Amino acid sequence: MNTVPAAASVVVIGAGPVGLTAGIALADAGVDVVVLDRLAEAANTSRAAVVHARTMEVLDEFGIADELHDRGLEVPRFVLHDGGRRLATVSFTGLPTEYPYALMIGQETTEAVLLARLRKAGGDVHRPYEVTAVTAAGTEVIVEFLDATGGSGSIRADYVIGADGMHSVVREQAGIGFTGSTYTESFVLADVRMDWPDPREEISMHLSPEGVTVVAPLPDERRDRYRVFATVAHAPERPDLARVQAILDTHRPGARIRELLWSSRFRVHHRVADRYRAGRVLLAGDAAHVHSPAGGQGMNTGIQDAALLGRLLTRVLHGEPETLLDEYERSRRPIALGVLSFTHRMTRMATLRPRPARAVRNTAIRLAAQIPAVRHALAYRLAELATR
Repeated sequence: MNTVPAAASVVVIGAGPVGLTAGIALADAGVDVVVLDRLAEAANTSRAAVVHARTMEVLDEFGIADELHDRGLEVPRFVLHDGGRRLATVSFTGLPTEYPYALMIGQETTEAVLLARLRKAGGDVHRPYEVTAVTAAGTEVIVEFLDATGGSGSIRADYVIGADGMHSVVREQAGIGFTGSTYTESFVLADVRMDWPDPREEISMHLSPEGVTVVAPLPDERRDRYRVFATVAHAPERPDLARVQAILDTHRPGARIRELLWSSRFRVHHRVADRYRAGRVLLAGDAAHVHSPAGGQGMNTGIQDAALLGRLLTRVLHGEPETLLDEYERSRRPIALGVLSFTHRMTRMATLRPRPARAVRNTAIRLAAQIPAVRHALAYRLAELATR
């Protein structure tokens, strides 16, 4: 546990990919930034496991895209199935970017690379400190916290960034609403070692009335590690191997799990903060927006939030008008609303139950997929290049 200083120009609360990115952007510019996190150490599971092209472009500005690439796995296409039928193939090859692929890489690896980069810039993460209050006081913000022993402390800051996730204390303390709702389904996430009949060069989405299942390869010397994400009506908190195997049997017969590395069940919300800024308090990442994992957009959108916010805060701290910070919400909140709409439509389209509706959907997808411009537009959207 490292000691928290009495004051800083910016306090970032949350040391996931979003908070780390904000810390890097600020530290690189010479801003006195302190990053706090409530966990004693970073999580060691893969969680968000895809980095899209636009995010790679943003991270390249910090000089870490090549390292991520070397530790990840290029996947050049996304394939949509219904039962045993291949409905559409969306290729990232040919996109106008240096990164024409989805990079599969565990979040724990992404965070490790970001943390090393933050330390190189002169910053670090202070753990474990649980923030209990965030209070505006004139031209500063006071952040109160508890340390590992239960002792209390505080730090004063010119600005605070809440990158503390969906259940954001910062957002709550700032009195910012979080408008939206919750999906009725449960979502299962698992990393497995398995025999998988499809090529490792693709992310596959399998549709059925029972729900949607996405299978994506993960980087691994044995070439048998995969991420499984599925919607289910009900699931235990830690689905076992048999439960995950049953999901695959329904959607893609022929897959055989040999080892369950970890699993989790969670509920998914689709919500966007009513505001991204309350005076000197700003939100980024899941604290500002949460949505269906369809398309792997969440972490990517959050990293892009943080990079822009870091740049804008730096300019304000270097003397430009504080009204410049309004540009952050004007720029990023519409993007979050667009991502929420896109992922919600993907989720609802994938889980149609009536057979006639599914037949119409499948026909429409097959016809649309024959049009190169449609395939390109979908690849462009999934890669988040439209947010440049």
